[in-house]
Amino acid sequence: MERLLILAMLATPIATRHHEVLHEVLHSAPVTLSSTEQVYIAPTLRDLVDALIYVESGGIENAIGDRHFKKPSVGVLQLRPIMVREVNRILKRRNSTKRYTLQDRFSKNKSIEMFLIWKGFHHEGSSFEKIARGWNGGPRGHKKKSTLKYWRKVQKQLKKI
Repeated sequence: MERLLILAMLATPIATRHHEVLHEVLHSAPVTLSSTEQVYIAPTLRDLVDALIYVESGGIENAIGDRHFKKPSVGVLQLRPIMVREVNRILKRRNSTKRYTLQDRFSKNKSIEMFLIWKGFHHEGSSFEKIARGWNGGPRGHKKKSTLKYWRKVQKQLKKI
């Protein structure tokens, strides 16, 4: 049985209002910040996933949304059947024997695995905005005006994390 191991270890970029402080941070020198200097630590992929989960379902694993559709979205990331098919298509292209079922959408861990497979195939190197808007609006979601409101909700959650 093949195991799918997804490592989401990302370097956490750090930026400040002062280039000198940034230089010190990046070169592992001790940094003393004055009360007027602020350090911004960029969110990680894990933070993005957590924000998406909050926006999509509030973290409820058995959440069912879009009941007005014949096949509703379910789980923490509100996966539709078409997304499960897409992830399985990606796995097949990668010669993996791993496959997901519609029931797997109710598992938080399996939902996250599916998201990461989708993201790795369609959005390797993409910005968090493009990823989130694509998740919400489909393949051209990052171009749709209708996904901007969704992105603002995700951004708001990212700031809280």
